Amino acid sequence: MSGHSKWATIKHKKGAADKARGKLFAKIARQLEVASREGGPDPASNASLRGVVQKAKAAQMTNDAIDRAIKRGAGQNDGESYESIVYEGYAPGGVALMVDTLTDNRNRTGGEIRNIFSKMGGSMAEPGAVGWQFSRRGVVLVAGGPSEDDVMMAALDAGADDVSKDGDSWRVTCEPNLVFDVKAALESAGLVVSSADSTMVSSTSIEVTDVDTAKKILKIMEALEDNDDVQDVYANFDISDDIMETAV
Repeated sequence: MSGHSKWATIKHKKGAADKARGKLFAKIARQLEVASREGGPDPASNASLRGVVQKAKAAQMTNDAIDRAIKRGAGQNDGESYESIVYEGYAPGGVALMVDTLTDNRNRTGGEIRNIFSKMGGSMAEPGAVGWQFSRRGVVLVAGGPSEDDVMMAALDAGADDVSKDGDSWRVTCEPNLVFDVKAALESAGLVVSSADSTMVSSTSIEVTDVDTAKKILKIMEALEDNDDVQDVYANFDISDDIMETAV
């Protein structure tokens, strides 16, 4: 299964804890601030902000918390100034990683990311060494059960590009700005959506057949995502369900 899809499932299971939910909310709040500052506080005229607001609501973030973050970004409340930096590197097994961060101190964040790569058996890469193979796409996962025709009919009508089998789920891909429209259409058709996100998808994949290597990959991704400045980690691993069940 693709890196994004399987990792999204793992994060969903691990994210049930209150601590993990609090960390997620803090990261989304930072994304809301940046989107509001760069494109204005009105989601109707700021597509980037509108997408983050939808992401926040999907994570069950309260409207008050969303509004506060938007106001901070718009300068209506005092807030930090963040910049977006993407780090590239490799996990054990040669798996490509892209690490998306928002930081108020690039020296601190760069040192921490480099340290995680070093301690967890990975290596940092020069800008562009990994990024060339990733492109932003909307990815919606539908729980297994319905037929491909049922999923495809609802997805394509909403503007999706493709529907494919991804382990026990159906993987629906679309333009990033359509991801929540596609999600809503699938749910309106009575289908169960397990995740929906605008993410970076790789054009190539690394098949991982060794359990120990799979464990190391998951550990470095978890360590990176545990960093407060890291917003997302994207990878191009392909790990079977059987190996994944053993590695988690």
